[in-house]
Amino acid sequence: MLELPLKVLVADDHSLFRQGLISLMRTRPDLVQVLGEAESGAEALALAQEHKPNAILLDIYMPEGDGLQTAARIREQLPETAIIMLTASELDDHVYRAVQLGAAGYLLKSLDAGELFDVLESVARGEVALTRAMAARLLRELGRSDAPQVGAPAALTERELDVLRLVAHGASNPQIAGDLHITVNTVKVHLRNILSKLQLENRTQAAAYAVQSGLVS
Repeated sequence: MLELPLKVLVADDHSLFRQGLISLMRTRPDLVQVLGEAESGAEALALAQEHKPNAILLDIYMPEGDGLQTAARIREQLPETAIIMLTASELDDHVYRAVQLGAAGYLLKSLDAGELFDVLESVARGEVALTRAMAARLLRELGRSDAPQVGAPAALTERELDVLRLVAHGASNPQIAGDLHITVNTVKVHLRNILSKLQLENRTQAAAYAVQSGLVS
């Protein structure tokens, strides 16, 4: 759980969209504090190094280093920063690469205010920051036989498998705890063990692994 308000950077080369997103976030000072804005990959990286935000909303298509290149460098230098990729289309093929880079979320630019704030609240709880629509699409696409493989087989306990199935269905840590009658801290321990055993970086990759392995349909 991160301390509120979240400290966030916004990087997008379309000034109208960027300013609109920032204006929207400023209506929730209890939830988010905007530290700065960037219009290129190079500027986003410099601001991230300077401010060390909790999260950065990063457009995929930008000059001077696109969003994926910038995300990779931020992950190397600031592994605790949650990276939320922004895209205009659900059909964007970069979703695979974003997951491989360990992005914590993937948002459509057509999102509404409620979806944005839901995502930011998920980041604050240390969970995957995906809208329901994008989560469903991601799991469908990564479940295809020709999709890039994520992770490797490993021996998970029955309880870890239970947790993994619920993660793949989009359940939050409190929801998993309630369903399995365990504490939220125990859920976090199971998640750490799952990611370690499968050599994965985040819940998104774990969910993709569950689909590819046939643990969920």
